Amino acid sequence: MYDAIVIGAGPGGSSAALALARQGRGVAIVEQSDFPRRKVCGEFMSAVNLELLDRLGTGDAVRAKAGPEVRRLALFTSGPAVEAAMPPASGDSFGRALGRDVLDSMLLRAALSAGVNVFQPWRAVEIYADGGKTAVRIETKSESRVLIADVVIAAHGSWERGKLSSNLERQNRPHDFFGFKAHFRGASLASDLMPLLAFPGGYGGMVWADQGRVSLSCCMRRDALATVREKYRATSAAHAVHAHILASCPGVRATIGNATLDGEWLAAGPIRPGMRSRYADDIFRVGNIAGESHPIIAEGISMALQSGWLLATELAKFNHWDRTSRIAAGRLYSKAWHTQFSTRIRAASVLAHIAIFPRTASAMSVFVRALPVSLSFGAQLSGKTKRVPNISY
Repeated sequence: MYDAIVIGAGPGGSSAALALARQGRGVAIVEQSDFPRRKVCGEFMSAVNLELLDRLGTGDAVRAKAGPEVRRLALFTSGPAVEAAMPPASGDSFGRALGRDVLDSMLLRAALSAGVNVFQPWRAVEIYADGGKTAVRIETKSESRVLIADVVIAAHGSWERGKLSSNLERQNRPHDFFGFKAHFRGASLASDLMPLLAFPGGYGGMVWADQGRVSLSCCMRRDALATVREKYRATSAAHAVHAHILASCPGVRATIGNATLDGEWLAAGPIRPGMRSRYADDIFRVGNIAGESHPIIAEGISMALQSGWLLATELAKFNHWDRTSRIAAGRLYSKAWHTQFSTRIRAASVLAHIAIFPRTASAMSVFVRALPVSLSFGAQLSGKTKRVPNISY
């Protein structure tokens, strides 16, 4: 018996679990993967999250491990690169990147230290009503258990396969985007620079993460990906995308053309950008299962961390989490989530669709070269300086 069960130990799930545990609630996390794990992710966190991470007890650890501050932005397309200043958050702080293999483990250790009961590696296979509470059946290869709680939080991500009522329906559409990520060593990227990459059929970004690694993440449309795979006859979709980016973006070629791949390319998807129900079927949702922006704005980790915090903040307004209170908390959380994230999701959608087509990408490049400050404005529009509300209990 718990006050809350969180399914998924990524940034959204661990943020919610940590915040609730620090309120004195009994919390369990169910995570199917062993840590450390690598994930498809841009790995950048905007500076406004540092205050939140401090509140969650992991700020100093993140600062000690993360890559250098990102003080400049750039646009890498088929033409000359364009640079602009990254707008600072309050206190003149700047965002940084940290590998998901490091960040997720760090957050989960903090949750354990805060008293969260962690079931790992266990898989949640069923969620069902149990009187006025909710039951979650979890399994390993050899064991099955049922956990019961007042509140259940889905934080398993929008790419997760399974039969949980919180899983998204999977469809195959030509305009779907797939995500790819790799780390490189020996790159020549300036330490304080985070370039946006625009190439035919997709977009991406690069940033220095931890341990001397440059993280390159990108997305590409399914139909364009099929064409690129045919053109390069690569052994995998990821290697075809890699070759396509190097051929399309001179700035990328100059930066990682002689760098060494650190580990294998990762792939995931399809990505489902958009806003979804944050509370439905008596299940709360955080992270990208609640809503997902196109990764072009590099706000995935920020949205996950902040959504977990926002939910915990709204739940804290109720002493008892009966059905009536859960419905009320769901309304409050949905409103707070929409206020915090809706603008950046819409802006990301517009930018993504401009970046993937050669004609519009060329027009964007001409515009940015004429007005480099537009990169800085875009960073603000994407939420990189928008503070997290209710940062204190």
